[in-house]
Amino acid sequence: MQANRLMAELLQHDGAMGSSGLQRAVPDDGRAPSLAHRMKHDKSILALAVSSQYIFAGTQGGEILAYSLDTYELRRTIEAHRGSVLSLTLSQDQSLLFSSATDPIVNVWCTSSFGRLYALWSPYDLGDIFCVAYSAHHKTLYVGAQNTSIQWYDLKQKDVRPQPNPASHPSERKNRFFDSTGPGGVSTPRPHGADVTLRDAVGGQYLEIDRQDVHQFAHYGYVNCMLLGKRILPEAPAEEVLVSGGGDGRIVLWRIDATSGGAISSLFALEDGREEGESILSLARDRSFLYSGRFNGEVNVWDLETRQLVRSLKAATGDVLTLSLGGGHLFAGGVSGLKYNQHYETISTFKAHEGLILASNFANYNGKPTFVTGGNDNTIVIWEVPDCEGRETDAKRSNNDLMVESLNQFVSFKTVSSLPKYRADCRRGASYLRSVFQNFGAATEMLNTSEPYNPIVFAKFRGNPASAASRKKILFYGHYDVIAAENEQAKWKHDPFTLTGEGGYLYGRGISDNKGPIMAAIYAAHELANEQNLGSDILFLIEGEEESGSRGFAQAVKAKKELIGDVDWILLANSYWLDDHVPCLTYGLRGVIHATVQIESKHPDLHSGVDGSALLDEPLKDLVMLLSKLTGSHGKVQIPGFYDPILPLAEDEEKLYSEITATLLRGNPDLGDAEELAQSLMRRWREASLTIHRFQTSGPDNSTIIPRLAKASLSLRLVPNQEAFEVARLLEDFLQSEFSQLGSKNSLKVTIDHQAEPWLGDFTSPIFQTLESAIMSVWGPTLGRRRSSVHALKHNIDYFNPNPNSGSDNRPSPTTSNTLASGSGEPDEQGFVAQKPLYIREGGSIPSIRFLEKEFDAPAAHLPCGQASDSAHLDNERLRLVNLYNSKKIFKKVFSELPLR
Repeated sequence: MQANRLMAELLQHDGAMGSSGLQRAVPDDGRAPSLAHRMKHDKSILALAVSSQYIFAGTQGGEILAYSLDTYELRRTIEAHRGSVLSLTLSQDQSLLFSSATDPIVNVWCTSSFGRLYALWSPYDLGDIFCVAYSAHHKTLYVGAQNTSIQWYDLKQKDVRPQPNPASHPSERKNRFFDSTGPGGVSTPRPHGADVTLRDAVGGQYLEIDRQDVHQFAHYGYVNCMLLGKRILPEAPAEEVLVSGGGDGRIVLWRIDATSGGAISSLFALEDGREEGESILSLARDRSFLYSGRFNGEVNVWDLETRQLVRSLKAATGDVLTLSLGGGHLFAGGVSGLKYNQHYETISTFKAHEGLILASNFANYNGKPTFVTGGNDNTIVIWEVPDCEGRETDAKRSNNDLMVESLNQFVSFKTVSSLPKYRADCRRGASYLRSVFQNFGAATEMLNTSEPYNPIVFAKFRGNPASAASRKKILFYGHYDVIAAENEQAKWKHDPFTLTGEGGYLYGRGISDNKGPIMAAIYAAHELANEQNLGSDILFLIEGEEESGSRGFAQAVKAKKELIGDVDWILLANSYWLDDHVPCLTYGLRGVIHATVQIESKHPDLHSGVDGSALLDEPLKDLVMLLSKLTGSHGKVQIPGFYDPILPLAEDEEKLYSEITATLLRGNPDLGDAEELAQSLMRRWREASLTIHRFQTSGPDNSTIIPRLAKASLSLRLVPNQEAFEVARLLEDFLQSEFSQLGSKNSLKVTIDHQAEPWLGDFTSPIFQTLESAIMSVWGPTLGRRRSSVHALKHNIDYFNPNPNSGSDNRPSPTTSNTLASGSGEPDEQGFVAQKPLYIREGGSIPSIRFLEKEFDAPAAHLPCGQASDSAHLDNERLRLVNLYNSKKIFKKVFSELPLR
């Protein structure tokens, strides 16, 4: 039977999609859908339904996935069925979601709580349930099945009908195959997982279809698809009609009898006169026109008023497994996607999936048309279809959409400051950023640094003139340059300089560090100005050399200090949360000194066998002995006076560590002792350290050479109250003193390559308190407490409680390890946990922050926008969409609510 072929294709699984799998649409005339976002799963996507809030996807594994239509985050995985989910249908008011599968059960779900309300089944063995339709007018559910029947249930009668006998549930019935006895009276074992209890398919009211509410042989083949609608019958436009398509190639229109509990009777069938009709695989309707999809790319257009086949289109999609209508366009899906206009002309084709398009849906989200497809490559794809919009396209596009579009362009510039070949890209990136400011009405100027360094983009949003006397001056600092992202080894899943949406995240070099936070701050200021609520002057200093030590930044800012003017508060957003769940505020950074220690002899490179002797002062030996003097046991720095300026741990700061460890251990008690955890964090955040990074020698690379020159690179991480200039002097004096005691004939040279001051903010100041209030308002409370994954938990246990006998050195970097906890504060009576931010310090350095504080005599605060797993500076850098959107909201509140100093 032809429909068997349909099922074979529906349940076909081509495996995971390769890195080149999902492609942008291939335009025929520039009007093809463009890929906006994609979400990956581990099983084929067989059904889709889109509400005003969620994308619901039914999988081959029996789950229903609920994704946020705003941020594309997976909000819930519902264990719905023991078999593949074949259809999803929303009620007209979107409060109910109907799912059918191969189990064969129809479950009815609440779309707000995701709880099951009803479980419905047939008294007969009807096989797989391919389709469901729901009449809100009649409150009646219709089921199209593999056994060729259409069955129905009047939900108005659910409370007056007798409860079904639990023994009638399909899972309790004897299966003709698995429960039959073979030779010796032994039954065939049931398949693995057949008796597994599903987490979510529990509770609710059990409903059984009455034996009389069945229309046997509705088709002479499987009932593959159904839809309901009014204005189908010219003589009775208000009457709701059921339309079904089957494996017999017929489309049947059914009258609904409300007086008989929603019973159906045949009105007429649409047939094209073929002796053997091929299966109707999909249906879609636009007013009086009905579209049907068949095998081999055939799309039929029926006029319901005359009941005639008016067009037969040939689609280059293979079998037409799905049809969707939206914005005056028809979308057909199979091996590929096809888009038709109102004249039935093919206007574009697009490659949506690596495999078959098995489901599609068209929705209007906040006035923005959105096309969604699902396939057997385990992915859901979100498409933008701008030509399906009305004339007020720009007015309908939200600022979040426009912000992502701006980021798309911003990320495309390869603003790598460390490589001269990208110098022109850096200039173009700076110019684009300036144009964004200008388009929003900000006054702008390029602040030149000394050649060949990249310029600083200065911009100013002027606050409302009426508030001139009380306007604050808030300086936002950021950087548009990024770390290099060469992808010769294909470690990136996508082109690092093409913004790619996947699984609720945006991927691209610089998206988290620091282009995403910059754009969020710009759009926050722009929205306030548009709303005429900008009561502050918002200044922006966005440099292009931060990843290369902020070369030329201080000199350029000093030269243009009069242009910049007074500053009350300084805000930056250039780091990440401690984990992936709890927002943070950073109040301290370590400083850094990078130095090179070089020892050189007057003799050339020598041969150890010919020239080596105890009388020869070898530079590499001298270097090793000299460096050994720098640290003692457990890395304690031996430079006299090095630790003297360091501030002791104050009582109020000690409480912050208690809050951090309490939060981490609340979510993951296996992390161990709170005191040990706190000490581990303090060692990385508030203790100074010295690291030797690498050695370099002259001469050829072989084991017999005595090099004439040896040098080493080292760094010192400084903590607040240590002055970089003074520590650099102490380092040079100590090395010269120790070297003189060696009595060597060689010469020593110490070079300070770079230095950045440590920074410590006042976490009790108004700017931190305003940020805390904004974070709690924007992120809000969360219900319950999530736990980190076992994999992530193990890594953090290894990191915070290292076992010297474990034999493992695979500890994660604290900036990229995903996970410590999930909430902060105690739950209230309803179980909600307040998202109070954690106050943290960091071990890294940002050269400009302390300079700006000193230069403008203004306090700074640091808002981390991203999660610990953002992979900044690493492959596949990303930023979660919800973090981007919420960061904009936080900036907006802070720009509005910061007080005058």
